[in-house]
Amino acid sequence: MDDIPVKVGIVYEGERIRGPETFIELGGGKVDYKFELVQVKEKKEVEDGKITLLGKDIPDFNEGDKIAFGVLVEVYGDGLEKDLEPVIERRIHDFLNYIQGLMHLNQRYDIWCRISKDAKEAGLRFEHVGKTLANLMKTEFTFIDGIQVTLITDEKKVKELYDSAVEVYEERDARVRGMKDADVDEFYGCLLCQSFAPNHLCIISPERASLCGAISWIDARAAARVDPGGPIFAIEKGEVLDEVKGEFSGVNDIVKEKSNQANDRFYMYSMFGFPHTSCGCFEAIAFYIPEVDGIGIVDRHYTDNTVNGLKFSMMATESGGGEQVEGFLGFGIQWMYSEKFFSGDGGYNRIAWMPSHIKKRMKEAIPKDMFGKIPTEKDVLNIQELKAFLEEKGHPLATAKFEVTDEIKNKAIEYILERDGEVYPEEAAKQLGITEDQFMQIIEKLQEEGVLG
Repeated sequence: MDDIPVKVGIVYEGERIRGPETFIELGGGKVDYKFELVQVKEKKEVEDGKITLLGKDIPDFNEGDKIAFGVLVEVYGDGLEKDLEPVIERRIHDFLNYIQGLMHLNQRYDIWCRISKDAKEAGLRFEHVGKTLANLMKTEFTFIDGIQVTLITDEKKVKELYDSAVEVYEERDARVRGMKDADVDEFYGCLLCQSFAPNHLCIISPERASLCGAISWIDARAAARVDPGGPIFAIEKGEVLDEVKGEFSGVNDIVKEKSNQANDRFYMYSMFGFPHTSCGCFEAIAFYIPEVDGIGIVDRHYTDNTVNGLKFSMMATESGGGEQVEGFLGFGIQWMYSEKFFSGDGGYNRIAWMPSHIKKRMKEAIPKDMFGKIPTEKDVLNIQELKAFLEEKGHPLATAKFEVTDEIKNKAIEYILERDGEVYPEEAAKQLGITEDQFMQIIEKLQEEGVLG
């Protein structure tokens, strides 16, 4: 692309632009309105190659500005279906990252971009960004016959289009609700975020959308069909190894192959033992609260301290990078509609806290008998208040009695024998999906019965 003042190529896809190197930020957690949206249109509605900027250009801003930002891509093609919109849309992440001096993170209504000082001084303008995006999309997706790109930095216009974009996202998400993992033989894998998290891959099933929330099982199926050699591909589900925790032989095989041998097992419905890895583009984070043996939820829109004293940004550092981290798990917010939502950990009976805006948004997903028992920042601000709230409302975490069953005793014995008796309560509790106190109760019971000396 000779008319672009900076270099463009896949080599820049993993480029990180740090704070001191940044000229401006587009979107991000401190900006209310931002989005990216692809829409399939009729031929007469698209002027191929047209790039439009609504608002100020890059040099018109001051260093350090944080800007409302929208990306609207309109495409047409013979036989191009609306089902492919999210597939094309998710590749905006890739293609903008190909631009030297531009970093793109997240998706949909959570996008966060940085433009470096060097890129600004080199003469990078939004027209160049739009041209690059259009050219790469037409090259990658040969079924696109025409494309026009609109970039928006005027906050009023971004807000206006943001509301429409959110409606589109909701319509897409609703299509897959009601489908069950048990009803299909294939899941899908996505490697789009490996440039930032080399050992990570996303496993997408009917009941578990991508971590970024942008790709459902239906979207992934469409992507794999139109681009068989692309970053989204089919996975034979294989044998069900653990229905409750969500372990499948075919998933394990592909995890080992595609994670650079870093991991070989995934639990799709649990945050303990062998949790799904997280990249950094996740919509929300689940975090373990050991003081109540519960799970908290937070998304990037909540910027205050959570009930455990940590912020989303701090937990994102623990969760991301493509590592298996027990106690922290990134996920797509639509998973909250699924019956498999933390089914390996007790489901909604284990959820102990979430921000009020998530609770309001996901009201239809939360069981009615649990809705009033899950507190938000409006109810509690620390662990002590959390404990009191759970007890007052009769939350299952406060009322449940731990029963040392034969099954859990046998699991503990097996675990101890595998390690020749050298075990650590904290690690053992995580592996068994219980609390450290519960593990010690099991040990005491086994000692009483004479199984352990």
